[in-house]
Amino acid sequence: MPEPKLIERHLQAVLAELVHDEPVVVLTGARTVGKSTLLSACARTAGLQVLDLDDLETRRAVSADPALFVASDRPTPVCIDEFQHVPLLLDAIKAELNKDLRAGRYILTGSTRYGSLPAAGQSLTGRAHVVTMWPLSQGELAGTRETALDALISDPASLVTASASTSTRADYERAVLAGGFPLALAREPGRSRDRWFRDFVNLVVERDVMEIRKVRQRQVLPQVLQKLAGQTGQVVTIANVADAVGLDSTTVKDYLGLLEAVFLIHRIEPFTRSATQRTIRSAKVHVVDTGLAAYLTGLTEQKLAGRIPATLSQFGHLVETFTVNELIKQAGWASQEVGFSHFRTRDQQEVDLVIETVTGAVTAIEVKAAGTVADRDFEGLRMLRDKLGSAFVGGTVINLGRKSYTYEDKLHVLPLDRLWTALD
Repeated sequence: MPEPKLIERHLQAVLAELVHDEPVVVLTGARTVGKSTLLSACARTAGLQVLDLDDLETRRAVSADPALFVASDRPTPVCIDEFQHVPLLLDAIKAELNKDLRAGRYILTGSTRYGSLPAAGQSLTGRAHVVTMWPLSQGELAGTRETALDALISDPASLVTASASTSTRADYERAVLAGGFPLALAREPGRSRDRWFRDFVNLVVERDVMEIRKVRQRQVLPQVLQKLAGQTGQVVTIANVADAVGLDSTTVKDYLGLLEAVFLIHRIEPFTRSATQRTIRSAKVHVVDTGLAAYLTGLTEQKLAGRIPATLSQFGHLVETFTVNELIKQAGWASQEVGFSHFRTRDQQEVDLVIETVTGAVTAIEVKAAGTVADRDFEGLRMLRDKLGSAFVGGTVINLGRKSYTYEDKLHVLPLDRLWTALD
């Protein structure tokens, strides 16, 4: 049987550039997302070996003498996989950098957010550049490098094209339900893929979470994650989740932080620029992968075929999360640094995703899991356009239809696949 084809990751070129400029590059992301594969590719290019701390024997040796394995006489960059297993490594690296701060000394990977481990917050701050690797993007799966985020933050109208999308609703359903975890995509949909997701969640809870902190009721963590998956793309009320799992709100809030630390969820904070005094200040929660969210909520193609309103509503939230996740992935190789937020007022004016550059330019995205759009879909976008004035670059309603067009001044309509397909 031929070996499966490795999918080229767009972050590989980004990582190569960073190594030329930064003393330490830390590549973080969920377990099995592809960090080790990317690190191995970088090491092979430089003719180096990877120090794999998932290997117990290697971990014991490094724990016994961390300074030995990061010493200045080792070929650079020193490549260390899953550094969080030996947090003292960071102190040893800091000691080395105090003597020699040249670029390209270390590449680290980790399955917990940098700073979530106690030692991480006090060791390499200001000396390490952190990059997050997410599950495979649609462009990576198709073998194309997406530039839609760059277009959205500079000239959204440039994505409007005369040619219609060829993607069908069934295509979108398959993509959303599959997600982007490489090992999950290698499985057939159904029992095999579900089994992988179940084992994945258990592994992350039992190993990665417990390395951050010993959690007494860790069996409740998957239940909290499941409740959050049912509310992906929504402003989550902690008290409601706490009631559902039988815990107090303080504990559930703490668990949300742990789930975020191991890259199972991420939060989109509210847009803070004072466009209106009536904005809601609560974050939205998204599961990092819609394949994982679909598994946790039991959403399948067969259920979607029934066109039950509640099921379609759940799918709509997954489509929003899918869109947000695709754009966040593209931020890893975009030409400008951007921040992501959401906008919602107390009288229900909302925008699913607000993207802001460091210069203050704003573009906004509203997501609809339908094949057509209505005038009311632009209400939140209009509010931001009118409040922000010249800082507002454009607003876009992304939907599952096939046409792209300009609706009115600075407001556009795009098919979802325009985020990863090449323009004419």
